[in-house]
This record gives sequence, structure tokens and C-alpha cells, in this order.
Amino acid sequence: MGYDALLWLSFGGPEGPDEVMPFLENVTRGRGVPRERLLEVAEHYQHFGGVSPINRLNRAAIAAVEKQLAAEGLDLPVYFGNRNWQPMVEDTVAQLKNDGARRVLAFPTSAYGGYSACRQYDEDIERARAAVGEGAPEIVKLRQFFDHPLFISAIADAVRAAHARLGDRPDTRTVFTAHSVPVSADNASGPPSEGGNRYSRQIAEAARLVAAEAGIAEYDVVWQSRSGPPQVPWLEPDIVDHLDALHEVGVTSVVVSPIGFVSDHLEVIWDLDNEAAERAAEHGMAFARAATPDVDPRFAELVVELVREHVADAPARKLSSFPAAGCTLNGAPCAVGCCEPVKRPARPAQ
Repeated sequence: MGYDALLWLSFGGPEGPDEVMPFLENVTRGRGVPRERLLEVAEHYQHFGGVSPINRLNRAAIAAVEKQLAAEGLDLPVYFGNRNWQPMVEDTVAQLKNDGARRVLAFPTSAYGGYSACRQYDEDIERARAAVGEGAPEIVKLRQFFDHPLFISAIADAVRAAHARLGDRPDTRTVFTAHSVPVSADNASGPPSEGGNRYSRQIAEAARLVAAEAGIAEYDVVWQSRSGPPQVPWLEPDIVDHLDALHEVGVTSVVVSPIGFVSDHLEVIWDLDNEAAERAAEHGMAFARAATPDVDPRFAELVVELVREHVADAPARKLSSFPAAGCTLNGAPCAVGCCEPVKRPARPAQ
């Protein structure tokens, strides 16, 4: 096949109370985030015993992908590495080297472009290879998949299921959410030749595709999980503020789909299942949150399809006219100046 393994790249999260603050310090290192902000976010984790679900969900998704690879006759072991907590990607790449891997595919757990969603995974790869040094495997990062038919169909079915849970309510509003980023970061997302805003434009396109497949004529795209000082403009509106606005115009039922996330990160279960659900209840609004796609069998199929684009020259399946981007070698950016980092506060959650 020309490849020795698949590296599963993710954000990482604590798996016990004693790990929460060291994890948050890793996330925010060098960014000047006040300790009181870290303590505020740490409190979210304590509601769940100091455990983020992200590692457990990644392990379950990896098991499904391993099963799918075996079913399709692809002998490709899967290794798990994180940016901010164990297992750290530097250690995982060192293990790949020790196991004799010379050429590796990498799957980042984000469907979109932008600095945090894509370019930072390039930096993770570059940093890990530098830490390992001579003999580090060549690493090819798989492309963005926000418009892949399997991704869209899995989310569309989850949205339909959420509507079904609320029953026959003709006024139910569908709201898609994604992680907010500073406006400056969104402006810088994508190569300069595109004019920026790749992240928000891809989110909007994914929402359009899902709504079309689910038969939804009207919907909203909003944001969640912002952090940082209030004087720094971030993408808006926030989901909780948007629920207030919907209530003011008489909406009594809402389905929320976290289209920007592939699994139920802490940001999904805290910001949506707790804060947004509580605000909807205050307004007397019926509320249903759609499932994220990694629990759907099509997600494992999607990952293996992306692998097949490299090991079997399979065609790239896409539903939009956006260029296929994000596939890079050894941490190089997609293009000169693509998704350059801007000075901004960290996102200390997940």
C-alpha cells in the first residue's frame, strides 16, 4: 500500500481530577490566559468527575475504524496521539519509529479548515517529527472532509432523529453550531488567494448540505464556546444569545446540531446539553440536541474512504465546489500563507 500505519490525531483531554489543571496549562501555554479563567473552565470538568469524554470517544472511533479497515482487507494499524494530553503525539510518533513505520497517514479529528481546525494539526506533526529526530516517519495528513457525502448524511440523519424526538412541531427551528474563533483568525483562514474566511464558509456550506439532505428549508448557523477578553471580536451570534432571540420572535421548539464537532467533546455536553438546554427550558422551549457523527457507522467508513484515496487511488467524494484541502506532508501548510496563526487567546476546553 505504501503506508505502514494510520495516526489518529486529536486534541486530548483529562481522564481524572488531578489531570485537569495540567491539561489546561498545556492548552494555554504561552498565551497569557489568567489562572482564574483556567479555574473557571476546570470547574466544568469537575461536573464530570474531572474526565473529558474525548479520549474515550476517540478510542471507540479508532476501534470502529480498525474493524472497517480489516473488513476491507487493509492491513493498517492505528496509532493514537494527542496535542495536549496523553497519549501525546510526540510519544506516538516515537513509537511509530520504534515499530519500524516509515510512511504514515494521519487523520485529524476535524472536518474543516482554519488554524485551530487544520493548520495546528500540521504544527503537531512537524513538532512531533522534530522531537523524534532522524528516522521519524514521513507523515501525510488526510484532507478536510466537511463536504464528504458520508459526513453529511450521518449528520442529516441525526438532525432528522432529533426532530422526531420533539414530535410534529411545525415551528421547530434547526440551529447548527460550531466552535467560535476570533474574527481575525477566521479572516486569516485559507490561503490569501481565497480571500480568507475558509472556516466559516465551510461551516456554512456543511450546514446548507445537511439542511438540503434533511429537507429543512430554514435554519440558522451560530457559534459556541468562545473564550478570551470581551474586547476581542469572535464569530457571533452565540448559541445562548440566539436562543434568546428565537424566543423573542415566538419560536417554541429548537433542534441544535453541533455540526462543527465530530464527537461529544466537553464543549458539546457542557455548552449545549447544559447551558443551551437550560436557557431553552427557561424560555419554555422544547429542545433536542442532534448526535455527533462519530457514533454513526458511516464515520468509520468515511475515514477508510479517505485512506483509500491514498492507498488505492480512490476518487475524492465531495458535495461542494470547495477545493480539496488539508492534505499535507510532514506538517507543511496547504499553501503559502494558508491559515497563518494570529495572536489570540487559547480555547481552554474540550
